[in-house]
Amino acid sequence: MAQYEPGQRWISDSEAELGLGTVLMQDGRMLTVLYPATGETRQYALRNAPLTRVRFSPGDEITHFEGWKLTVQEVDDVDGLLVYHGLNAQHESVTLPETQLSNFIQFRLASDRLFAGQIDPLPWFALRYHTLDYTSRQLQSTLWGLGGVRAQPIAHQLHIAREVADRIAPRVLLADEVGLGKTIEAGLVIHRQLLSGRANRVLILVPENLQHQWLVEMRRRFNLDVALFDEERFIESDASNPFEDCQLALVALEWLCEDEKAQDALFAAGWDLLVVDEAHHLVWHPEHASAEYALVEQLAEVIPGVLLLTATPEQLGQDSHFARLRLLDPNRFHDLAAFRAESEHYKPIAEAVQELLDKGSLSAAAHKTIHDFLGDGGEELLNAVNNGDNEASARLVRELLDRHGTGRLLFRNTRAAVQGFPDRELHPYPLASPDEYMELPIGEHADLYPEVSYQAQPDVDEEQRWWKFDPRVEWLIDTLKMLKKFKVLVICAHAETAMDLEDALRVRKGIPATVFHEGMSILERDRAAAYFADEEFGAQVLICSEIGSEGRNFQFAHHLVLFDLPAHPDLLEQRIGRLDRIGQKHRIQLHVPYLENSPQERLFQWYHQALNAFLATCPTGNALQHQFGSRLLPMLESGDDGEWQALVDEAKTERLRLEGELHAGRDRLLELNSGGA
Repeated sequence: MAQYEPGQRWISDSEAELGLGTVLMQDGRMLTVLYPATGETRQYALRNAPLTRVRFSPGDEITHFEGWKLTVQEVDDVDGLLVYHGLNAQHESVTLPETQLSNFIQFRLASDRLFAGQIDPLPWFALRYHTLDYTSRQLQSTLWGLGGVRAQPIAHQLHIAREVADRIAPRVLLADEVGLGKTIEAGLVIHRQLLSGRANRVLILVPENLQHQWLVEMRRRFNLDVALFDEERFIESDASNPFEDCQLALVALEWLCEDEKAQDALFAAGWDLLVVDEAHHLVWHPEHASAEYALVEQLAEVIPGVLLLTATPEQLGQDSHFARLRLLDPNRFHDLAAFRAESEHYKPIAEAVQELLDKGSLSAAAHKTIHDFLGDGGEELLNAVNNGDNEASARLVRELLDRHGTGRLLFRNTRAAVQGFPDRELHPYPLASPDEYMELPIGEHADLYPEVSYQAQPDVDEEQRWWKFDPRVEWLIDTLKMLKKFKVLVICAHAETAMDLEDALRVRKGIPATVFHEGMSILERDRAAAYFADEEFGAQVLICSEIGSEGRNFQFAHHLVLFDLPAHPDLLEQRIGRLDRIGQKHRIQLHVPYLENSPQERLFQWYHQALNAFLATCPTGNALQHQFGSRLLPMLESGDDGEWQALVDEAKTERLRLEGELHAGRDRLLELNSGGA
């Protein structure tokens, strides 16, 4: 153990920036050291103090605290203190006790520390060496930036993330179907781009209702400190440009379009990567564009990297799809008519590839199609394919992928191409409508959410709660008893309904439940979700408002109760998508109670019979809602049964036609490129 004496000069191994330290006292097992240069005092355990004695040798130049220098010729040890003898700048013999050394001596260079004898123990060197070695190997890993996500690694997500993130200033459209993890893919790209240094500042534009989803996903899964911007934060910031205070900004597109001052600040901040979620909401036509589209177009012109996210690239029409692509590459996609003609040109190629993958060989027609596309240069490869060369088949597919029209810009995986999704089972429960709802004022008893209308009446007090007579509540209690061994997610449209249901379950049967709604803070929502996820001591039931269908994944559960139905099929798909996701290990059980002879019953029939939205994803739901919405809404409230059935049949026929077109236009080349073939 080192011997410490008051007045000795030591330097800290871990805080060399403190300068030269002076031993003040040794008290039992503690050592007190003063660092006059900074005014700091430190106490160390005597047995393992991280200190190195400062001892200069003959020939070293040292400095007095008054500033003059001495060249050491001889060193004496007097009662544990060092005394240096030597010559000053005037070549006069002088003496300098170590207590009078300059306090600002620091060993910044490795050579300085070596010559001063400030050498670490060998185990410390070995620790640093192995740390640097592991860091170097990690930086060289092909998964650098991709392996740290707190999510199950899935092949197609990792393929897309690496393919996109390894580009300098990537500009792509991520268009996987619902439930395939576009947000995870975007997060992986952002993470890898930041760690690799390809991007330093990232701007994320999302619809306002998805801000918290993105905030939670980026922080919880990627540990990315994303700054959520809204009008209040922007106004209260004391910075000249609030957007320059953060590296990653999450901004609501609606607010940004309304605030010109915020737009000016955003453009002045400078960004490396732009991410836009729900990009299909950006409306564009050859004659005009929406304010949101125009703003994103201006940003895409000045920001090098652009990621657009949408689950419906072509469902709103080829014009809408072209609008997304022209944001990414306006020079390549400059003419809508040319794009339509080119798309038709690639369809036979995709069909020929499908034939090759299905049969392992090419028919004469498919051979000619690919030959016309590749030219004479591809004939040798085609002959090898026809001779049964599997390696040639793989090379042919890669060659076609390289020449695909949107191969570098568009990534789209479908459920048909990616395996691992569960089946769905529907359990409808028609229930008699109570008299209390039938007695509501004219028009209100036909509401999709009669409990809200009932509770809003001025003469209804706290004792007349709707859940005391609504048959859906009694049905829910009985259902939860039957499913007491399983986690159950309940989703309803309104926060008030969710809170009332939690009261009903607690008061009537003592069933452990928790709620999740927009009135709660993010921390409160996290706690509710964690309480529901706890297998041993958690709640059996999580009751969500519509916000529960956004941003949270509960695939550890497989029972979903749709206490009411949303007014749009996209919302219904989002609700089911909380459980029906890749990685779900059980068949999804959908429980749908509804009141007979009410708009609820007809909406159930619309979703089930016309759209088939319960048992399968409905890629045509949004288009059908636009087409039939004006006729659908009045018929939900009233209308002849024959007319209603005719509307349902007409919509079903149209759905089957649209689905046939989508399947016929399924681009296997695009799927192979997106899945990592």
